Amino acid sequence: MTPSADPSAPATRHGQRLKLLAVTACPTGIAHTYMAAEKLTQAAEALGHDIKVETQGSIGAENVLTDNDVSQADGVIIAADKDVDRSRFVGKRLLVVGVAEGIHHPEQLIERVLEAPVHEPGRGTVSGTIAGRGAPGVLGPGRGTVYKALMNGVSYMIPFVVVGGLLIAVSLALGGHPRPDGGLVIPDGTFWKHVNDIGVIGFTLMVPILSGYIAYAIADRPALVPGMIGGWIANTGALYDSKSGAGFIGAIVTGFLAGYLVLWIKKLRVPKFVRPIMPIIVIPVLASSVLGLFFIYVLGRPIAWVFEHLTDWLGGLTGTSAALLGVLLGLMIAFDMGGPVNKTAFLFGAGLVSKNPEIMGMCAAAIPVPPLGQGLATLLRRGMFSEQERETGLAALFMGFFGITEGAIPFAAARPARVIPANMLGGAVAGAIAGLAAVGDSVPHGGPIVAVLGAVSGVPMFFIAIGVGMVVTALTTVTLMALGGGGRGAVARGGADAVAVPVARTAGTARTAGTAVGAAVGAAVGTAPVVTEAAPEVLSGYLTGQTVRLELAAVRKEAAIRELAELLAGTGQVRDVDALVTAALAREELGTTGLGEEIAIPHAKTDAVSAPVVGFARSAEGIEWGALDGSKARLIFMIAVPEALAGDEHLRILALLARKLLDPGFRERLLDAGGEGAVLGVLAEVR
Repeated sequence: MTPSADPSAPATRHGQRLKLLAVTACPTGIAHTYMAAEKLTQAAEALGHDIKVETQGSIGAENVLTDNDVSQADGVIIAADKDVDRSRFVGKRLLVVGVAEGIHHPEQLIERVLEAPVHEPGRGTVSGTIAGRGAPGVLGPGRGTVYKALMNGVSYMIPFVVVGGLLIAVSLALGGHPRPDGGLVIPDGTFWKHVNDIGVIGFTLMVPILSGYIAYAIADRPALVPGMIGGWIANTGALYDSKSGAGFIGAIVTGFLAGYLVLWIKKLRVPKFVRPIMPIIVIPVLASSVLGLFFIYVLGRPIAWVFEHLTDWLGGLTGTSAALLGVLLGLMIAFDMGGPVNKTAFLFGAGLVSKNPEIMGMCAAAIPVPPLGQGLATLLRRGMFSEQERETGLAALFMGFFGITEGAIPFAAARPARVIPANMLGGAVAGAIAGLAAVGDSVPHGGPIVAVLGAVSGVPMFFIAIGVGMVVTALTTVTLMALGGGGRGAVARGGADAVAVPVARTAGTARTAGTAVGAAVGAAVGTAPVVTEAAPEVLSGYLTGQTVRLELAAVRKEAAIRELAELLAGTGQVRDVDALVTAALAREELGTTGLGEEIAIPHAKTDAVSAPVVGFARSAEGIEWGALDGSKARLIFMIAVPEALAGDEHLRILALLARKLLDPGFRERLLDAGGEGAVLGVLAEVR
């Protein structure tokens, strides 16, 4: 159809079939993505409008909107809990909300988009929730905005940490020359010196990148430059008379300050002729100047004061217990990993290298503990970490060997409440052991590399201190992540696309879909096999009669997940029930898998299972699952896949389930099915 000549005029509600577009996206999986898409499609059809929905799930964008689609559209709805590029919708009515609103209030969204303002370059969009519900819009403040912005910054920072750290480490390993007093030096003008310089640039950029992309996630492109400049200032202590910059903690502060400052500036009313230059000139210049000066004159002075007084305070402790001093230095080294507290401890030890090398020995033992500990954690409990984090963990181990503490920053920035305490505890243990053993370090550097090069006295105890500290950090990290499924603000491992599966508890009889399987299971449990007709294949054979539970005993979500995991263990596909439960609960921390309409699809990607499995269970009374529509879950699917096999097939199954479960008749038949065979017959409709 032909679009309105004047896009600012209200769109017609009645008597005209409108052409609408939508984008649905969820950062933790695809169930919400596809359910929102299906709901919007159904609502548009019911209201007599055409709609095309682009889905941005874990398998990439599907049904992508073309330039021709956009040019003909009367309005655009973005129902997403992650960043979606809005620049292609300039000149169109644009409404931005959380993905949950697309599931629960699609008709209202279609009504609202008809009155939404026209999207202009650099301008904010209408965003928020309906009826005061808690799902945040992409730009508006909400429960998940801080988390999503932080993770956006971390994801862009990680490549800089890895590239910078590895280039520095490789250049030292291959181009470094031992010094008479121990340690390494790379001669100026050599090939490896240039490689080292490139690595230093990468490391230098990681802090402003973190800040810039936090700001970008909050306020879009106009916030990118202020965020990066603010991060650079935060990391450059010389600008505010400090011997050390504020490091990654300062970058987090400037990122959020820049993002919300730009949001505020966007709300200012300006003359129409000024609007085109707002996003490219006015906002970046104004926000960068205000934020930069604020940090230099307001925030920078306390940082310089802390740096100065911490140094004086440490100087007064040199005559105290070696163990106590080691604990304090270890805590400081591991706290902000390159920030003012870390630099205070390091420079304090470096300044006493010639007079009291034991103090530098305490620092040297604590320096590699954070990256080594976090790297070890990704190896000990792989299912708790995403694929990107596991790769970063390997790089962190390498950086830790060369004494590059910053290798742990991506983990600390992503989950500071868990990683920083774990790092500090391990650093304190390492520092204390080194202090008690009078380990000495004759060069201002740390990590195993200095011992390999002969700069350390008491080498065995030095390695013991590092090893014990590393193990303490790793175990503390995974323990804090596992407690209560991760706790507030936890970043769950297992990505969004794995799923735990319920399994039928077969204490006395074997329930099976085929004669051969029935005989095998019956023989295993000492009962006669149950011979039945072959059941229909459900979800590519991943869900069988053995993985159907007609009624759960559990009445709480956590207990239900454990019951489902234990049921699933009956298939022989579960290696570790506790690990599966932990993975599923951690996924819940990213956002509830309660989809509303009395449906829940808990899932986990974890090596706790040896093969993909899908299960189904019902709850007559319903279980509170945190669904935004307030409904209790009565139909519960659980999917679990091993890391190596997690891919498009598993995502396809989740998408099929999400779409089919939107059919009220299908849900009703599933609730009314009288036995396992009847349940499987209904589920066979999922294609």
